[in-house]
Amino acid sequence: MDIILIIKAVILGVVEGLTEFLPISSTGHLILVGDLLNFNDDKGKAFEVIIQFGAILAVCWEFREKLLRVASSLTTSAISRRFVLNLIIASIPAMGLGFVFSKSIKAVLFAPIPVATAFIVGALVIFWAERRQQQLSPSEKNIHTVDDLTYLDALKVGIAQCAALIPGTSRSGATIIGGMLFGLPRAVATEFSFFLAIPVIGGVTAYELLKLWQSPVSFSGGFGIVILIGFIAAFISAFICVRWLLHYVAHHNFVPFAWYRIVFGLLVLFSAYSGLVAWSH
Repeated sequence: MDIILIIKAVILGVVEGLTEFLPISSTGHLILVGDLLNFNDDKGKAFEVIIQFGAILAVCWEFREKLLRVASSLTTSAISRRFVLNLIIASIPAMGLGFVFSKSIKAVLFAPIPVATAFIVGALVIFWAERRQQQLSPSEKNIHTVDDLTYLDALKVGIAQCAALIPGTSRSGATIIGGMLFGLPRAVATEFSFFLAIPVIGGVTAYELLKLWQSPVSFSGGFGIVILIGFIAAFISAFICVRWLLHYVAHHNFVPFAWYRIVFGLLVLFSAYSGLVAWSH
């Protein structure tokens, strides 16, 4: 088995797990790191799609008590039914637009320079959202948990999530920061983003897997083991990240992530235009 390929799988799995739920764009990081590792061919793209399930599984495990409680009380609890409906409502806008425009977006924007630009623009939005968070009215602050969200709140977050179709924006960033801009407390917006990842990323991944099943990409020659290793790396790193982020948002804001996005984006742009790195286009 190719040890270099195994190392690439571990690196990309860790990158996926650590960035999927932070407002820094997992897709953007995977595009950039995959490009640096020369692991951006058809097999590499298939690999990235599949290991997302590892990150989703980590969220399901972290919130298993909540998910089991909702599932077991769906027919008897209005709160559980509203929670599920909120996830459905919030999922529809981005999934609908993604289904229609995904090919065009991948053809034009899945490249290092657009991703780096989106990193910087997203950072400015985070600064704006954090300023907005300090100006929440008392009535808006009455939202304490994801169970307090209305259908309109869910729709607003779902509309904000559409921005994540642009690689480098970040799905979690779009939902968390979008929720904050619409008046949700930081902790509630973050937790709802975790739950929303389950149907959205799960659905998109399932759809991409169906396309892969019908494609000529081969998983022979031990590549299935490589995928499994990346999957496990994504699960472990995502689980650690989710635990850490839940604690972080209780005491801190997202400004450090904004600065990270700016520095990272500028480094990519500098390396591209200076010729330091021969990024693909």
